[in-house]
Amino acid sequence: MRIINIESVDDERVAAYVSLTEAQLRNRLEPEKGIFIAESPKVIDRALAAGREPVSLLVEEPWLDGMKDMFERIDKHWGKDVPVYVASPSQLKKLTGYRLHRGALCAMRRWRLPSVERLCKDARRIAVMENIVDHTNVGALMRSAAALEVDAVLVTPSCGDPLYRRAARVSMGTVFQVPWTRIDAETLSTQTDDAESERHTKEEDRKYWPVRGLKELHDLDFTTVAMALTDDSISLDELTRRLNNETNEPDHIDRLALVFGTEGDGLSHRTIASTDLTVKIPMSNGVDSLNVAASSAVAFYATRARQN
Repeated sequence: MRIINIESVDDERVAAYVSLTEAQLRNRLEPEKGIFIAESPKVIDRALAAGREPVSLLVEEPWLDGMKDMFERIDKHWGKDVPVYVASPSQLKKLTGYRLHRGALCAMRRWRLPSVERLCKDARRIAVMENIVDHTNVGALMRSAAALEVDAVLVTPSCGDPLYRRAARVSMGTVFQVPWTRIDAETLSTQTDDAESERHTKEEDRKYWPVRGLKELHDLDFTTVAMALTDDSISLDELTRRLNNETNEPDHIDRLALVFGTEGDGLSHRTIASTDLTVKIPMSNGVDSLNVAASSAVAFYATRARQN
């Protein structure tokens, strides 16, 4: 590794960590592939284990010795020219605007996301995040999906980015373990510099979900389930019964897609109308619903594959 001491917030070499927004990291810093920032050695370690390519690291000086094994792994797999920018804790606070929780950041290259068809080819149970914008909830859902063996996660066009720094940190790096992709229109890359193409892409994405996106899942033989409170919702227990009954039963569910809605408003009316079933988690003591992070964990646990 190339160890480089940083003293000034104006150093252009650490611009990715200091002055660029998440959108700029995705679209401007590396137009062809984009960049995301992994925070904390644990998250960085899981990203590296998943084969994600490091561009550089920004490390608090006291953490250098404890990260030697990670540096050696980077040297071995990506060469010895990856720079490690080093600063004191007080300098890093000036650089980032806050005290780092675990002493290290890593700029990493994004990767081309697979198609929904490819990602879900062998999946039996998937989750869809519709327009969830709180990155804490995005990260928590990804962590539950990993822990409870959900095969894949799909992200709608207006949903928060699972690679956003806070989302990846809350997920404890499991965002690099759970297969995921965006369920949107196949148009020009959002990394284009052509503003007209960018607008066209966003318009196509808005049209794609939920009707065309849910049709794609139906065509892949998924039973789509809206997690929502409606007059015709069935209980989560009833859903699990249909998952675990005999395969020759008329209401048996083989491949399941659980759809979770945004904070506050929940799923859109169009989504609920277009899914096969609507399912609710029974509540007590006057509580009408759970936070999406909690409800997804409950649903993932209830619908997990049962051991014979």
